[in-house]
Amino acid sequence: MRGLVVALGVSTAVVAGPAVASASADSVPTPRLSWTDCRDGFQCATARVPLDYDRPSGTQIDLALIKEPATDPAHKLGTLFVNFGGPGASGLQRLRERGKWPWLFSAELRARFDVVSWDPRGIGNSTAVRCFDTQAEQESFFGAFPEMPGDPSGNAAFYAKSKELADRCAAKAGPILEHVSTANTARDLDVLRRAVGDAKLTYHGISYGTQLGATYANLFPNRIRAMVFDGTMDFVGNATGHDGTGKSVPLDTRQDVATGISQTFDQFLRLCTEAGPKCAFSSGDPKAKWAALTARAKQAPIVSDGETWTYSGIINAAADLSDSRGWPDIASLLQRLYDAPQAFARSSEPYTANRTEAFNAIQCSDSDVPADPAIYSRYAESEDRRVPYFGRIAVLDMMSCAFWQAKDTDRYTGPWNRPTSAEILVLNNRFDPSTPLPGARDGAAELARARVFVTEGYGHSSMYVPSTCTEKVKRDYLISGTFPDAGASCGIDASPFAG
Repeated sequence: MRGLVVALGVSTAVVAGPAVASASADSVPTPRLSWTDCRDGFQCATARVPLDYDRPSGTQIDLALIKEPATDPAHKLGTLFVNFGGPGASGLQRLRERGKWPWLFSAELRARFDVVSWDPRGIGNSTAVRCFDTQAEQESFFGAFPEMPGDPSGNAAFYAKSKELADRCAAKAGPILEHVSTANTARDLDVLRRAVGDAKLTYHGISYGTQLGATYANLFPNRIRAMVFDGTMDFVGNATGHDGTGKSVPLDTRQDVATGISQTFDQFLRLCTEAGPKCAFSSGDPKAKWAALTARAKQAPIVSDGETWTYSGIINAAADLSDSRGWPDIASLLQRLYDAPQAFARSSEPYTANRTEAFNAIQCSDSDVPADPAIYSRYAESEDRRVPYFGRIAVLDMMSCAFWQAKDTDRYTGPWNRPTSAEILVLNNRFDPSTPLPGARDGAAELARARVFVTEGYGHSSMYVPSTCTEKVKRDYLISGTFPDAGASCGIDASPFAG
């Protein structure tokens, strides 16, 4: 779960712990990008890059790009590359959806930069990880995937289906599966930087995009003009775990995502109470109502007009706190279930493209994880005691990685502190359920040159927590290189329950 710089010719032969990230992007010819109109003011192009940077003249793959051209080309500073996170999310789709969100990309920012995103290798419209033959087969498989178990009785079925996904990908995805590490995407990004004609990289990475940014910063430390990390990860924790705990502690457990969810949910309940009638769950004592609702669901699923909600389903719905603008909907759901029987249509994001397969392919390539299912079972129980309701989520959310077979020998595992040509701006919300602030501070401390700026908000990254103030901090840094004053912070534009 996951939030966020003039010299060229830097060697990329970096000893990286147990793996050696030796492949280089420097020997790859610069692609010629032929931008063409692709509706609504956007332009699209395709770049060809090597499947394997150790064999730059070998098999080539396609990267699909999208650009929102600078609105003031006479004063353009260059290209702002954006990775919206995931991994697995389509950069093409997200820039179309979010490129004009003013709290994310203000008019002033879009005037000075071409904003470019892309589907990284393995994802969407680029050469992709495909573990199914048809979309119907995808939908059928994930439609039958057991929900994350709320108690040990569901472990066996969940583990078996997670293994089936890993086995399907091993059988069907082909060679791309061994070349989708973030290190190879960082090399792709350096090739794309050259392709747009920028001497140094200007970059905005959100959530997982911060892992990509940190990898780039350490492979190409002197090629950075400006970098914003937004909703920032703990890079050591993500790759190997601190003190070598990667193979003995589940990934999001060692990032303590469960505490981030729990603390953010406490803020959800607090703000709901303060909002009164504007929050559907506010009547009475929301904290006591939550305890009563989950206790009832543990005894038996709650059925409402044909919809069945188990304890695990309710926990997962309540933990979906990344976008604080959706908190009123969560409150409505909880109140309707509390008042059950009452009809309520359960919502879910439709499975599209290959996001789930790509997420696993990239994350399982990048990170050390335990391979013994018994470790996950033990941690599920101990974390559930340590962080009630949400401890289990951070143990089981990447279960397929325990069974993943493919490895990318060029993955990057450090060092993370190579001196960079520009200092990095690290943004994080005070209460972030996916990239908790302590982990963001750890990630920033692992970098050679980085400053943390905190937004007093609730949710995951500035993408989902509108703050005009934070956007100005980011904009000023990206345009002129200025940092906010020490001790400064920003508020959010409105409470999640402001209506």
